[in-house]
Amino acid sequence: MSSFFTFDKRVQHAAAEAERLCGPYFARIEDTYEYNQGKVLDAFRKGRVAESHFVPSTGYGYSDRGREVLDEVFAAALGAECALVRHNFVSGTHTLATALFGVLRPGDTMVSVTGLPYDTIHSVIGLRGEGQGSLKDFGIHYRQVDLDAQGRPDLAAIAEGVKGAKMAYIQRSRGYSLRPSLSVEDIRAIVRTVKAVDEQILVFVDNCYGEFVEKTEPLSVGADLMAGSLIKNPGGGIAETGGYIAGRKDLVELCAYRLTCPGIGAEVGCTLGHTKSMFMGLFAAPRVTASAVKLSVFGSAFFSLLGYDTLPDYREPRADIITTVTLGSEQGMLAFCRGIQSGSPIDSFVTPEGWDMPGYDDPVVMAAGAFVSGSSIELSADGPIKPPYSVYMQGGLDYYSGKAGMMMAAENLLQLK
Repeated sequence: MSSFFTFDKRVQHAAAEAERLCGPYFARIEDTYEYNQGKVLDAFRKGRVAESHFVPSTGYGYSDRGREVLDEVFAAALGAECALVRHNFVSGTHTLATALFGVLRPGDTMVSVTGLPYDTIHSVIGLRGEGQGSLKDFGIHYRQVDLDAQGRPDLAAIAEGVKGAKMAYIQRSRGYSLRPSLSVEDIRAIVRTVKAVDEQILVFVDNCYGEFVEKTEPLSVGADLMAGSLIKNPGGGIAETGGYIAGRKDLVELCAYRLTCPGIGAEVGCTLGHTKSMFMGLFAAPRVTASAVKLSVFGSAFFSLLGYDTLPDYREPRADIITTVTLGSEQGMLAFCRGIQSGSPIDSFVTPEGWDMPGYDDPVVMAAGAFVSGSSIELSADGPIKPPYSVYMQGGLDYYSGKAGMMMAAENLLQLK
C-alpha cells in the first residue's frame, strides 16, 4: 500500500505491530473459513444448483425453481429445516419484524433476554411511536431481562423472566452498546435456560453480523428461528438487497404467510433476476466474512496500540464482525468516519456528517463507501453521536483495502492531537 498511500510512521509502525500480534488469531479465522466454505459448497452440491436456477421470473413467480432451491441451499448452509430467502426483505429490521409478526399472536408475550434491543426494532415492538401498527398495537406484550453487571446474559433472571412467555428474543450482536456480542455457546446456555422453564417457549435469534463467524449457527444449539440481512454476512457483498428467515419449518411457513398473505406464503414471489446474486453472495459469504473478522481483529489491535479503547480485545474469539473504538469526542468520531470514507472504493471524496436517521433517538454518523448502499459487510463505521462517542466498525470485502481504510482513519485522528 505504501506505493499508493502516504502514512505517518506512527501509523505504519502500529499497523505492522498489530499484524504481528494478530498472526495466531488470523490462523484460527482461516480454519473457520475453510470449514464454512466446505459447508456451503456441500449445500450447493446437494441442492444440485444449476444455471437454470438463475433465470428471472416475473408476475406471481409460480414454480420459480431457482427461488425454491435458493431456500433449500440456505437452509442446508445454516443448519435449518427450512428457510425463506427473498430480495424483497428491505432490511434486517424488516426481516426481523416479519418473523415477529408471523409467529406472535394477540395476547402473546415476547421477552428480550439480552436487554434493550437495537434502536430500529423499538418501533416494531411499540417502545416508540403510536398507532404505527406495532406489536403493542396488536396486543402483543413485551418484557425484557437486563444483562448483568458485566454485560452478559443473566441466566437466573432469564429463567424467571420468561415464565408465561411465547418467545424469548436474543440479539446476538451488541448493537449500539458496549456489551459483548454473543457466541453460539452463549446462545446455547440461554436456550437451555429457557427450555428448562418451558419447552414450548420459542427462541428467536437476531443473527445479524453473526453468520459464518463461527463454525455453527444458533439453530444448531436449539434456537427455533433466526433471521438476518443479505447486505451483511450471508450476502457476501454480492447480494444487492434482501434477507432470510431460517429455522423450524412450521415457523418459517408462518413467517412466509406474513411476508405475502395467509394461504399463499412462500409459493409466490417473482425473483426479477436477483436469484443469481443471492446464490453468488452465499457462496462468497464464508470468504468475505473471514476477511471482515480478520479486519475486526486487526482493528482492535491497531487502534489499541494507538491509545484507544477497543472492544472486543484482539485476543478474544469473535462472535460477530464488529469492533468498537471509543474516541471520546464528537470530533474524534467524525474524523474517524471521514478517514474510513476516504479509504473506500466508492464515494471516497464524500464527507460523512451526523444526521437524524429514521429509527434512531440520536444523530448518527455513517461512513460507508460501498458498492451496495448501506452494506455493512463492506468496510463501514457508524455510531450515535453521544457519549462515550464510540464508533462501530465492521465489514471489509478485502483485507488489504480494509486495512488501508483503517490506517486513513488513524491518520485523521493523529491530526486532532
